[in-house]
Amino acid sequence: MNLFVFGLGFTARRFVERASGRFAQVRATVTDPSRAGAGLDGVAMRTFGPDGDDARIAADLAETDVLLISAPPAGDGDTVLARYGDAIRASRIGWIGYLSTIGVYGDKQGAWIDEATEPRPTSRRSLARLAVEEAWLALGRDSAKTVQVFRLSGIYGPGRNPIVKLRQGKSQRIIKAGQVFNRIHVDDIATTLLASLDRPRAGAVYNVTDDAPTPPQVVTEYAAALTGLPLPPEIDFETADLSPMARSFYGENKRVRNRLIREELGVELAYPTYREGLAALVADTHD
Repeated sequence: MNLFVFGLGFTARRFVERASGRFAQVRATVTDPSRAGAGLDGVAMRTFGPDGDDARIAADLAETDVLLISAPPAGDGDTVLARYGDAIRASRIGWIGYLSTIGVYGDKQGAWIDEATEPRPTSRRSLARLAVEEAWLALGRDSAKTVQVFRLSGIYGPGRNPIVKLRQGKSQRIIKAGQVFNRIHVDDIATTLLASLDRPRAGAVYNVTDDAPTPPQVVTEYAAALTGLPLPPEIDFETADLSPMARSFYGENKRVRNRLIREELGVELAYPTYREGLAALVADTHD
């Protein structure tokens, strides 16, 4: 089997590292293959972005069996579908995975939700995500290809986590009453994708998240306690210096269940809460 990945970012790289032994060929896109750290051993890199695409991509897709889309929407649409939808439909690709976000559910005021909960996004970014999800699922129905959507919560892992922010002096302990977030370790995302390869289901939508929706300041406090690093002062959300995107995350509050990946795919999370995840990162010198 051959794998093609649109968007070799943090999550997709970990999946490729874990899954590469399953594939005869792995090809993946980045916006700039010459950028330091863009490549990955054993992966044939392709350019895909606003400045143009590698001419080999269409031929690559014709030889692809498994397709992972980790590239975000551009504006209100999906660049992959716009440029390569016809090539994908005509290909032999059997399994397609689209990485989305739990942001498509919108604000649930702290209530518990699962995959049966109706998505009601409010931000333009999440509205675009939901539209792209639906477009990929429609492609699956129209072409008899097995498309799965994976809605990810806040992703962390080696090099991208609260410990790194504390060490860099970039951590903030923002307080907003009642606010909670779910998280997911990048290794548990890879495990879920691998499980879906073994148990594909056309039209499936999965919440890929941990078991512990938690206030963000509590996670920061735990990271500081594990490492002995100084705890940043509390900052009220209303006066916090946040980017518009970061502030928008605090506008949504929900507790997300992951029962479907466990019951249908047989996934056992290596890091069911942030506690196990951060403890493992502290033990890893490359956290």
